[in-house]
Amino acid sequence: MTRTDPGAAPEPTAPGADPVARPEPRGLSRRGLLGLAGAGVAGLGLGVGGDRAVQAAVAVASPAAAYPFYGAHQAGIVTPAQDRLHFAAFDLAPDATRADLISLLRDWTAAAASLTAGAAIGEFGAASGSYDAPPEDTGEAQGLPASGLTITFGFGPTLFETAAGADRFGLASRRPPLLVDLPHFPGDLLEEGRNGGDLCIQACADDPQVAVHAIRNLSRIAFGRASLRWSQLGFGRTSSTSISQATPRNLFGFKDGTANIKAEEPAVVDEQVWVPAADGPAWLAGGSYLVARRIRMTIEAWDRTILREQEAVFGRTKGEGAPLSGGTEFTEPDFSLAGRGDAPLIDAAAHVRLAHPQQNGGARMLRRGYNFVDGNDALGRLDAGLFFISFQRSPEQFSRVQLSLARHDALNEYTRHVGSALFAVPPGARRGSHIGAALFA
Repeated sequence: MTRTDPGAAPEPTAPGADPVARPEPRGLSRRGLLGLAGAGVAGLGLGVGGDRAVQAAVAVASPAAAYPFYGAHQAGIVTPAQDRLHFAAFDLAPDATRADLISLLRDWTAAAASLTAGAAIGEFGAASGSYDAPPEDTGEAQGLPASGLTITFGFGPTLFETAAGADRFGLASRRPPLLVDLPHFPGDLLEEGRNGGDLCIQACADDPQVAVHAIRNLSRIAFGRASLRWSQLGFGRTSSTSISQATPRNLFGFKDGTANIKAEEPAVVDEQVWVPAADGPAWLAGGSYLVARRIRMTIEAWDRTILREQEAVFGRTKGEGAPLSGGTEFTEPDFSLAGRGDAPLIDAAAHVRLAHPQQNGGARMLRRGYNFVDGNDALGRLDAGLFFISFQRSPEQFSRVQLSLARHDALNEYTRHVGSALFAVPPGARRGSHIGAALFA
């Protein structure tokens, strides 16, 4: 549905259910009208051709699928990857109390349930309520559908204990042993202000305005209790999380994440993504660990590299995305084949070889990365690259693969890791409760 006051919003789909298409809006949204104008439709005397143009525009403006916020697992993990991202990390206020943290999570939960259903925040939304108070919702998503919005929350190591050892919220004893800052990998050039955080929110949608609206309003709700530490906008997903999706390309022009874990592999998801009760702690069972890495690409150097070397670096063809050992995109690489002079056909330093589960004890991750372009730097170079996101049962799965890549990957000549963070992602919230409630039980 298009975004209206919450009182008019239908109930989200039951937990665990497939996403459902929302009813068509009664009228065209502002964005739909702009689409009509762009199609050259003018006035009401449209005729047959104009009527067909209107029908087509209405179809385009129809609301996208909506994913329920409540469920056994948080949405935005195995959900089919959307095209846009707004990721944000937050720090709790220095004087915030345990009660402040719990109230924030309650408020965020209520808001997220409304936003993902395509509704405005609060009782009166963006255009009603008192004229002597700010609106409850900022309003830039009025008339827009849910656009497949998912909102995923995570808890950073410093929520449990600060770097100085302070237990601000009485949670130190409940900190997962694996929730520690990621190691400093060889070649890391981490920049100040792009790392860590007490809390994180991943907002993914098929409309950038919907994703930005979500983070903007959740940041607003946090005022006085938490503040934004850093954030990242992303476009053009770089991984497919469903077999229904084609493999996308990264900014180097190569297909990315061909062997990614898919939602249609429930046994693999259970083994590699969700934290089982046996791993502990109990409050994290059914959750996951989120790794975020900001990887800047030296676009200018890559664009001057010959095709043969580009393909050797990745170990795949640039067109089809097939391994250099032959076949199609989804053919399993054959690392035993020799090329010229008995050298491996897929080079020992090729990205596909070093990242492959065969080389990493079977470790796999569910990737949900995005491209980014944040203008240019002082030298005129593009500030662009990959905002890498992965979900895994244990951070060790990521660290094992990344250590191998950091030491030997030929791609390192063209990339720099400048941001890093790790978060524990609790299981989904139940109706009447809030995200992470079991942590405080």
